[in-house]
Amino acid sequence: MPRPVRIAYLTGEYPAVSHTFILREVLALRRLGVEVTTCSIRRTGPEHHRGPDERQAAATTFNVIETAKNPRAGLDALFWSLARPGRLWRTIRLALATRPAGIKATVWQLFYLLEAMVLARHLTRQGVDRIHNHFAMASSSVAMLASELSGIPYGFTLHGPADFWDTGRWRLDVKIARAVHVACISHFARSQGMLHSAPEHWDKLRIVHCGIDPDRYGPHPGHTPGRDILFIGRLAAAKGVPVLLEAFARARAAFPDARLTLIGDGPARAALEDRCRQLGLADAVRFTGYLSQDEVAAELSRADLFALPSFAEGVPVVLMEAMATGIPVLATRIAGIPELVEDGVSGRIVAPGDVEDFAGAMIALLADPAAARVLGDAGRARVASDFDIDREARKLAACLGLAAD
Repeated sequence: MPRPVRIAYLTGEYPAVSHTFILREVLALRRLGVEVTTCSIRRTGPEHHRGPDERQAAATTFNVIETAKNPRAGLDALFWSLARPGRLWRTIRLALATRPAGIKATVWQLFYLLEAMVLARHLTRQGVDRIHNHFAMASSSVAMLASELSGIPYGFTLHGPADFWDTGRWRLDVKIARAVHVACISHFARSQGMLHSAPEHWDKLRIVHCGIDPDRYGPHPGHTPGRDILFIGRLAAAKGVPVLLEAFARARAAFPDARLTLIGDGPARAALEDRCRQLGLADAVRFTGYLSQDEVAAELSRADLFALPSFAEGVPVVLMEAMATGIPVLATRIAGIPELVEDGVSGRIVAPGDVEDFAGAMIALLADPAAARVLGDAGRARVASDFDIDREARKLAACLGLAAD
């Protein structure tokens, strides 16, 4: 009996609290009987290992840079690569041909080449049949070079928005051309892939949503409806949290009992805490830091409104989680969000960066719980029908050539 096909999953950091969708995808593929070995360019810290699934993933993931820092492992990878002079020469040429301009960029490309040597040797020894990378930036460069060096076909998931910010630097055109499959998380992401690739490669760009397990989410049985607003995301510029705080200040003027919880962490946290104090919101806003998947689900079950004021997104998984819980969502009209939320039907979406619009929609949702509940019910149905992780995993398996849709 032939052994199952073995897939290597690669990304820059795994497991990571901001990328729980990758962990869910791996687990869903394994439930389908796919053998998945996980690899990460950098080892993540304990703050990312909040739950048992994350801790298990951290214990079993191959970490490229950590391995490369071991002199013996680094030399083994170098000698292994030198034993394949033809492939090594083609890989060096590919690395140089796809490097950005400048000395610093060339040095970084050489680092990616060394990482690819370590990864290629590991994957070959593991008997891997296909490499799948998440995102189209640095880790995708390593995956592409490791594929050339090892002969193992590779593909990747195209997300956005960062994937599209500097496509020339990351040579998205070359990566799409050389990949055997490209999973796009939305029609918007696929359109950007089409923009940066030749038409003869468009057929390999296939829609595979990030997904969730809808049954994992739902309102808390004892929850009493109120005005608890929830945000989940990295506390960084792209998430637009200052807009949320300004809008919440206006909403709290209308509803003094309103409360806001911010789940996540990041470089903007201290500034956001200062802004809360300046707006007189310190007693109404709670910063939790990172939470596990189970802790996030519990927070969602007690919330009355989910708010995501982002300036840049793909299709936010946290928005799916909120919708699956059955609470109304308020987000911004950017990138793939309108493919998930239909304004006035399954939630509200408003112009990005517009405090007036965001505050107005927030106040309207808090003022009419019955109408908000209708949006929440429609949102849950939307996620259950089109963003179920097991259904999307079957699509990805087909994209990988492992099964039919």
